[in-house]
Amino acid sequence: MLVRALFIAFSMYSRIPVPKTEWNESDMRYVFCFFPFIGVIIGAIVWVLGNFLINIRCGNLLFGCVMSVVPVFITGGIHLDGFLDTLDGINSYGDKEKKLEILKDPNSGAFAIIGGIVYFILSVGFWSEIRIKELSVIPFGYVLSRAFCAIGAVLFPLAKKTGLAAVFGAGADKFKVTVTMIIFIIIDLILAVSVDFIGGVFMLVSAGLCFLYHYFNCVKNFGGITGDLSGYFLQICELVFIIVLVFRGRLI
Repeated sequence: MLVRALFIAFSMYSRIPVPKTEWNESDMRYVFCFFPFIGVIIGAIVWVLGNFLINIRCGNLLFGCVMSVVPVFITGGIHLDGFLDTLDGINSYGDKEKKLEILKDPNSGAFAIIGGIVYFILSVGFWSEIRIKELSVIPFGYVLSRAFCAIGAVLFPLAKKTGLAAVFGAGADKFKVTVTMIIFIIIDLILAVSVDFIGGVFMLVSAGLCFLYHYFNCVKNFGGITGDLSGYFLQICELVFIIVLVFRGRLI
């Protein structure tokens, strides 16, 4: 059962090849327990590739471009898709029902396109300023963001009874998922602060603030959580980590 839940998590939220498995209700209860493991793999690849590019003295611009797209290649862009849909919904300034309708629209609006461009400009720019010291902490952020994302997915109220959030969140074992994510967060932060104490603390604070914004955005603007909103949070959180660690490296 747990192995099938692992395969479902990887097949749904990444492009990492795993054996195909049928989805059933009992397996869905534990899918989010394995969500952070995808972050572990992304973080490991980011660390190895980043160190390689720095060691061969890759130019800052090329470094920023490559590192910005690594998570997208690994996840297949599923979270980025939610980020773009959410930008259209938020900027519609309609009521909750209107915003939820926009999330279901397969077409990208102007705000999604503008927001996507701005996102990658910021990502490339700040990634190009990353040094070895910051690079050693960044991988832990991919685990931290997914742990917080999973907590929101199972504990926040549902905005609607259909969609990925309903399928994976409503059927999840909320207690076991939450406890597992807290354990992930604790272990991740212990490892992060052992590498860079201040950087690890900064990551925790920024993740907490992003999570509070995530709750406010979900409840106030959409009436609850959806799969797109989870993707939106994940993308925002991971960009904030990069920005915070760049400033941490320059100021402290």
